[in-house]
Amino acid sequence: MELGLTTFAETHPVSGDGPVPTAGERLRQVVEEAVATENAGLDVYGVGEHHRKDFAASAPAVVLAAIASRTERIQLTSAVTVLSSDDPVRVYQDFSTLDGISGGRAELMAGRGSFIESFPLFGYDLSDYDDLFEEKLALLLKIREDEPVTWSGKFRAPLQDAVVYPRTDNRPLPVWIAVGGSPESVVRAGLLGLPLAIAIIGGQPARFKPLVDLYHRALDEGGHEPQPVAVHAHGYVAETEKEAVGDFYKSYARAMSGIGRERGWGPMTPAQFDGLRSPEGSLFLGTPDYVAEKIADVRDTLGLDRFMLHTSVGTLPHEKVLHSIALLGEKVAPQVR
Repeated sequence: MELGLTTFAETHPVSGDGPVPTAGERLRQVVEEAVATENAGLDVYGVGEHHRKDFAASAPAVVLAAIASRTERIQLTSAVTVLSSDDPVRVYQDFSTLDGISGGRAELMAGRGSFIESFPLFGYDLSDYDDLFEEKLALLLKIREDEPVTWSGKFRAPLQDAVVYPRTDNRPLPVWIAVGGSPESVVRAGLLGLPLAIAIIGGQPARFKPLVDLYHRALDEGGHEPQPVAVHAHGYVAETEKEAVGDFYKSYARAMSGIGRERGWGPMTPAQFDGLRSPEGSLFLGTPDYVAEKIADVRDTLGLDRFMLHTSVGTLPHEKVLHSIALLGEKVAPQVR
């Protein structure tokens, strides 16, 4: 199974109550963290897309290109690209360019987005949320075929015998579908024969087993070969449980409580946090042995091909993130593998 990390280049107060890094500071740290991920022997690094003050990563392909120039082996993926509010032509160009720069290491994870800021920013109506994604995904998949595209739709200008350049070398651009738990999105991925990435944020990972089963049935119905399944989850690795909780809780609770206020969840409590970091919870937090066992359990439960850990949900000190990455590569990964 592949192991790696993801980030949104969060710009929350460091450790929950420290200084707020600038966007430039966080982006430079992200590049260093990706280099550390490769040096630790891990397989993949993902950069998300958000259009808010508390996230510096609004252009994943640009950040990933900077990482490509500093690495040689690691897979580089968006996590995710908000395809609903972007243009498929430009998205393909960005990631085929990244693929060329990186020597064939680029991937694209396409999603509908968990925040709404990009829709008004780029002139789209939220009432078209699903229609936008369905149409733009269909166009993106046509563009990545190595032949001229003639296409018309509702949300962008038509194309007539268009070939979008640059092309990727010797393979189609890998495109995953990223979901948060929608059965309709899971079925779409399966019927199209695309790899599936599931964000497990809150609750119990085991509850996603029916969705994975549904995905495999949709793959069969679509006449496709088995495809990879990945999980994205929050977590942090430290030498001791006490250190892991002490480093992570305050910044994580502040970040999640802020989102909770926007969405009506209320603030995160210590009891909720303890539930999330329990063996059945969705937070992969603790010692290398504990995190390895928990990753292996969810791998076996869901039949995973890839696990991606998101560490700086609330901004953590850069040196602590680097140490956590080293532990993930040097102590967690060998046990899981």
